[in-house]
Amino acid sequence: MALKATIYKVNLNVANMDRNYYQQHSLTLAKHPSENDERLMVRLLAFAMYADEALAFGKGISEEDPTIWLKDLTGNIDLWIEVGKPDERIITKACGRARQVVVILYGGSTDLWWKNNQEAFIRRTNLTLKQIPNESIQAMAAMAKRNMDLSCNIQDDQISLMTDEATLNIEPVVLLQSK
Repeated sequence: MALKATIYKVNLNVANMDRNYYQQHSLTLAKHPSENDERLMVRLLAFAMYADEALAFGKGISEEDPTIWLKDLTGNIDLWIEVGKPDERIITKACGRARQVVVILYGGSTDLWWKNNQEAFIRRTNLTLKQIPNESIQAMAAMAKRNMDLSCNIQDDQISLMTDEATLNIEPVVLLQSK
């Protein structure tokens, strides 16, 4: 018998001063049995960083769809977001299909991943790579609960993620910025 996903309900209040975006989102996230709290929270953080009313989570961890995406009214992909250390061929495919591609890197050996893929990615004009520090990932994982009320404030690329019990300041490291 296959294991079922664990459902997380999130009330996310986003105040992004960099993009003049202020919105409340009620999200339902399915945590795949092979997914850990770190990845779940990075997906949630990626959503908050690029929040939009039309932003949607992909089909799942083993699918060919992006982790998160934004389509325009014609069905074209405006934004393709991946988290973790995706295979180079997935990023190449995404850069060919989407107007903008973002990879949110986290976890061990991200420096090695970047070193091994830098030459292939540096030519991509529609690719942005941001790395989340490991201490921030661990602190976000500690915030994970089945029902969460989170506020996310973003200003000057600095992120504050807040619950009733804790505030976490996150400073993503930009490895590559699209042109």
